[in-house]
Amino acid sequence: MADIETRSGNAAKSGGGGGVRGTTTIADGVVATIAGIAIRETDGVHSVGKGASKALGAVTSRVSGSSGAGRAVKVEVGEKQTAIDVDVEVEYGVAIHELAARIRGQVVEAVESMTGLEVVEININVFDVHIPDDDDEDEEGSGGRVQ
Repeated sequence: MADIETRSGNAAKSGGGGGVRGTTTIADGVVATIAGIAIRETDGVHSVGKGASKALGAVTSRVSGSSGAGRAVKVEVGEKQTAIDVDVEVEYGVAIHELAARIRGQVVEAVESMTGLEVVEININVFDVHIPDDDDEDEEGSGGRVQ
């Protein structure tokens, strides 16, 4: 968790005393959720997480209305910095190196603007490529037969 000292706006601008007015603690899960949402909103990302975390995120979003995005993203939060690891499945045809750069930009912007933490590292593991035709074949092969 990160503890961030909060100063009054007037004291920071004037450079005068003022001092600390309290601390704000940001849980790892908060950073993971922010990063996960930013990743999911990046064009070219088909899904975040693999296996159980991916399935759990889908169920959680249907049941509670929440994104479940933080479950598939691992974060390490220090006092002023954070590092993020994520597994993604990308859309076929997307330039993966360009997508990774866009993901990093989106995550840095979202996490740093919302938390004030510096994102020092984002490790992206591309574990699969989603091919749209695979979805069509699965639907036709399983449900359309008359016996």
